[in-house]
Amino acid sequence: MKTAVVLFNLGGPDKQESVRPFLFNLFNDPNIFKLPNPFRFLLAKLISTLRTKEATEIYSEIGGKSPILDITNDQATALEGALAIQGMPSKVFVCMRYWHPMTTEIVKKVKDYNPDNIFLLPLYPQYSTTTTKSSLDLWFKEAKKQNLSAPTKYTCCYPMDKKFIESHQRLIQKKIDHIKDKKIRILFSAHSLPVSIIKGGDPYQWQVEQTVSAVIAGLKGYDNHVLAYQSKVTPVKWLEPSTPSEIEKAIKEDAAIIIVPIAFVSDHSETLVELDIEYKEMADEMGYKHYFRSESLNIDSVFIDSLAEIVTKSDKTNKENIAEKICPTTFKRCYQQI
Repeated sequence: MKTAVVLFNLGGPDKQESVRPFLFNLFNDPNIFKLPNPFRFLLAKLISTLRTKEATEIYSEIGGKSPILDITNDQATALEGALAIQGMPSKVFVCMRYWHPMTTEIVKKVKDYNPDNIFLLPLYPQYSTTTTKSSLDLWFKEAKKQNLSAPTKYTCCYPMDKKFIESHQRLIQKKIDHIKDKKIRILFSAHSLPVSIIKGGDPYQWQVEQTVSAVIAGLKGYDNHVLAYQSKVTPVKWLEPSTPSEIEKAIKEDAAIIIVPIAFVSDHSETLVELDIEYKEMADEMGYKHYFRSESLNIDSVFIDSLAEIVTKSDKTNKENIAEKICPTTFKRCYQQI
């Protein structure tokens, strides 16, 4: 049996000239801006044009491109190895949402591979309409268009998966062990979303909160924590508190900060620039030296094992969406309730 595993991720510009088209693809997604065309197209053109200079400067701080494709390719290689060990030989494909290799390309490659079955695995542990739904919807649309008919299963989320949680706990504990004689504040940072999306029934915030609770439950004696949100990009109301405001608060209370990228599993500009450079500089400017960042999961062996177990679990069920139904029914935009 040949299994094709498809890893979904955001994608990022592979050179400076790619920044504007990447931004356009992002803001032209109907799951990001719920506007009919041509209004969404025109808005995406405007925002991508206005933000290109700033975004190009951000990527210039990490070599002029996003590292997310290289890291996701490494995750794919590691996952192939883990699946082989578990007796499920598979080919793992990387499918990016907003820059190459994109959905149309990968559907064609999977079709050429001619698998007996397909498993779709988002690298977004917490479900959102702006990430997982966007990737899954486009995949199914393009698969139908290209007549890719192999039986397909997927998971919409895994915010409390045991090994996913354990991988975070191990990496956080490493940072804790290096801090001596200091009160510690664990600051979980997640990408923010407009409040209107959450009010529309998106379970992302609730799922991130479940992840944080599960991680903290296994860190005995370290309940001093807060969940904050980063990367606000438009003037509407977004999820709060903001990560910078919580960093300032921790510094004023003289607590050593361990910042944890809780909704990102692959390093990219929001971890390597925002967390590692911009927020670190903010702490430095306040004269504070006790700022630490827990590593992203990337190819952490326990995290890769968690992904492999999710894939192999698909063989034991007839359900198309193998994720457990965890979201309260109030979240009408949950993929299992749409």
